[in-house]
Amino acid sequence: MTTGSIWMIGDVQGCCTPLQQLLSHPDIASDPEARFWFAGDLVNRGPDSLGTLRRIMAMEDRAVSILGNHDLHLLAAAAGVRKPSKSDTLNDILNAPDAADIIDWLRYRPLAHFAHNHLMVHAGVMAKWDVAKTLSLAAEVEAALRAPNWQKSLQKMYGNEPVIWKEDHKGSKRLRIIINALTRMRLCTPGGQMEFATKVAPGAWPAGLVPWFEVPNRATRDVTIVFGHWSTLGLLVRPNLICLDTGCVWGGALSAMRLQDRRLVQIKCSQFQDPLSE
Repeated sequence: MTTGSIWMIGDVQGCCTPLQQLLSHPDIASDPEARFWFAGDLVNRGPDSLGTLRRIMAMEDRAVSILGNHDLHLLAAAAGVRKPSKSDTLNDILNAPDAADIIDWLRYRPLAHFAHNHLMVHAGVMAKWDVAKTLSLAAEVEAALRAPNWQKSLQKMYGNEPVIWKEDHKGSKRLRIIINALTRMRLCTPGGQMEFATKVAPGAWPAGLVPWFEVPNRATRDVTIVFGHWSTLGLLVRPNLICLDTGCVWGGALSAMRLQDRRLVQIKCSQFQDPLSE
């Protein structure tokens, strides 16, 4: 399949020390040609977002880093579109002497990555989108983030509408629904309409809502989707589905899974944020 192992890693969220411990684990460090797929949310809420980004940037082409909602929030803060909240831990990046270079690196990261029949996104994929459509729509957002006026594209990123995909969506509505699906989605109606208001434990959601990956006739059910974003869901491993967000910043673990054989490595983490504040 490939000359080196591929390790898929869940949400780091600025927990640089656990990341260093993970990368130093004998199963991982023993392979000098190992590559790494990060499922987004590299930054925020944890104690060392700056160190985390610098560590991953130093990997150069050995790492693929998907953008998550917290990474986009950092870009919005850097663009002056959104002020950091009390629970954010982004000031070390925004105030760094090389902040401009770091922000430029981040805005060139993808929103979706596909190889070896594995599709990695941060949150989910709308039921109507197959792999080709997902990558094409992700590329639209990526192009906007890489454009000279990228700050303008982030001005209307925030909001929960629209919730259902239509091919004729244009402008900010189109970018917003793509971003929300790929970086924020958890629950949907059986018809594939996204729902953002419900925040309950897995399995306790109201009747009429299902996890996005259980929407009937999902077009990506024949590939393996790897995602994060859902720490209360935790580690979920199915034949064609892998969730790797195990709540590092909430006192859980930072998880890595080897693509070739699903070998799991986890590093226990100290709680840095109150889980109730998620």
